Amino acid sequence: MLDVNAVRADFPILTRQINGQPLVYLDNGASAQKPQVVIDAITTAYSHEYANVHRGLHTLSNLATEKYESVRGTIARFLGVADDNQIVLNSGTTEGINMIAYGWAMPRFETGDEVILSVMEHHANIVPWHFLRERQGAVLKWVDVDATGALDPQAVIDAITPRTKLIAITQMSNVLGTKVDVKTICDAARARGVAVLVDGSQAAVHMPVDVDDLGCDFYAITGHKLYGPSGSGAIFVRQDRMAEMRPFMGGGDMIREVTRDAVIYNDPPMKFEAGTPGIVQTIGLGVALEYMMGLGMGKIAAHEDSLRDYAAQRLAGLNWLHLQGTTPDKGAIFSFTLDGAGHPHDISTILDKKGVAVRAGHHCAGPLMEHLGVTATCRASFAAYNTTDEVDALIDGLELCHDLFA
Repeated sequence: MLDVNAVRADFPILTRQINGQPLVYLDNGASAQKPQVVIDAITTAYSHEYANVHRGLHTLSNLATEKYESVRGTIARFLGVADDNQIVLNSGTTEGINMIAYGWAMPRFETGDEVILSVMEHHANIVPWHFLRERQGAVLKWVDVDATGALDPQAVIDAITPRTKLIAITQMSNVLGTKVDVKTICDAARARGVAVLVDGSQAAVHMPVDVDDLGCDFYAITGHKLYGPSGSGAIFVRQDRMAEMRPFMGGGDMIREVTRDAVIYNDPPMKFEAGTPGIVQTIGLGVALEYMMGLGMGKIAAHEDSLRDYAAQRLAGLNWLHLQGTTPDKGAIFSFTLDGAGHPHDISTILDKKGVAVRAGHHCAGPLMEHLGVTATCRASFAAYNTTDEVDALIDGLELCHDLFA
């Protein structure tokens, strides 16, 4: 079992108070807090080790390069990828998905070619495909979830036609917590010659991931949700897909030679990493992933599943609360509205007075909000450092909201 008290001691921000109340941080779906080891790694890198990477031959540049490049292997281990040359370092999932849209999809999509999406996708996994629709005539095909928020993988498979070239799908909804059986989708897609991009922004934080076993072509993660710094992330690109891609951005590092008449590109993955990278952010991400693997992803998942079950039971006792997404095997993410309440922003503001931090809004999931028939929800999202006492604090805060709005 995860020693949650020991974990909490690793996160200095959890000792502070908000509005005179102990901080109850339940906005992890947006961004997670950082353990001291990550904070220390960032401080050390800037205070004692900073230099630009790769081409420098002096001591600091060599040290920064070694630490930065080692993260590629750390990410590969974290994701269950055998070959770390299939890991492209970047600023996060948004950059990763755009790289695939510009570098892989745009050169091969023609008018009428299809991208299949679930209605649960985050805008980061929607807008780049709208670019493809606007500029090249691609067709976006949407697969809905059922009344519980579950996504039937067969419904995604059944949407495949001879014009389908890509399925872009989340492994875990950032709004509903729904887990998607992407392996079944990937197996069927590969048999039909269709590529699959998986948005792992939420899933990789909350459960073990084995990308090689999933069989997807692309898998994107973002560092700030993984207890790491913002501006860090990576995307797995299968080797044969890398060979099909053109560079997304041009600049330093992604070239071997530039002349007046020609450019010779670097080998992948460097071919897709233009310019001075987020050196310290990436080093911090590596430390964060080592921290998570040290805790044990299985233990993190089991702890969060326990929190999910307890929170679901407590929330079910509030007959004036409407929960969106009720699949039993979901992640520990709860989106809801209250009877008689104003905008979810009002609920969030009241909860903040009690020290409880939740999200309010459309959660960058416009199509899902439309499907659910709401304009916005409140969202409480849990992490490895949250406790059942914090679930109780959320319930107390919601009861206060109900009393105020009654």
